[in-house]
Amino acid sequence: MVVWERPEPPDRPAPAPLSRERIVRAAIELADADGLDAVSLRKVAAALDVGPMRLYGYIATKEELLDLMVDAVHAEIRPTGQGWREVLGSFAEATRQVAHRHEWLADLLGGRPQLGPNTLVTGESVLAAMGDVDLGVVVPAVGAVTAYVIGAVRREITERRAERASGLNQEQWQTTYGPYLTRTFATGRFPALARMVHDGPHLDADETFRTGLDFVLDGIEARLSR
Repeated sequence: MVVWERPEPPDRPAPAPLSRERIVRAAIELADADGLDAVSLRKVAAALDVGPMRLYGYIATKEELLDLMVDAVHAEIRPTGQGWREVLGSFAEATRQVAHRHEWLADLLGGRPQLGPNTLVTGESVLAAMGDVDLGVVVPAVGAVTAYVIGAVRREITERRAERASGLNQEQWQTTYGPYLTRTFATGRFPALARMVHDGPHLDADETFRTGLDFVLDGIEARLSR
């Protein structure tokens, strides 16, 4: 029986009240503060001031705990809008914002299918927005948006982590590596890259995400209009 269907043990008020929801909330707080490496059944139990063995009545493995954590934060992803384009765009933006609030989510997106109740609600709303469009178009279209979001979010989170690790913000990074690129481009070996750096658009993270998303949605719209 999967974890979402498995009954919880009877409530025991002593030494501390416990529930699957409390366990998942404590795990999310640990992950938000220090990443997934900070999440283990032992550490969650310590945060709840209970013995680790008490958790096993609610969760059998760490993998189940991670599944529950992912599903819990999917409650924050509720696409809105009229029509498929607005709903898919809202889904993309909401997923990105949730990943920014819970950076660890970027490490778990795109793995095995998530089948928790909150995740299913999100998927239902996205698919329902596609209306009566043929499933041969709907499935790859939604898959394309999902793949774009996962890739974009992972890149952003990776860049944020790298910035924290190096201690260099974007301006400092440019100051450090700018002279090297100037010397390299002066050789004439990389004219396309040089043109991009010198003349290309310099978008911030929000603009980059939304521009890329528009390219994906434009492609879906063009396919639907055939």
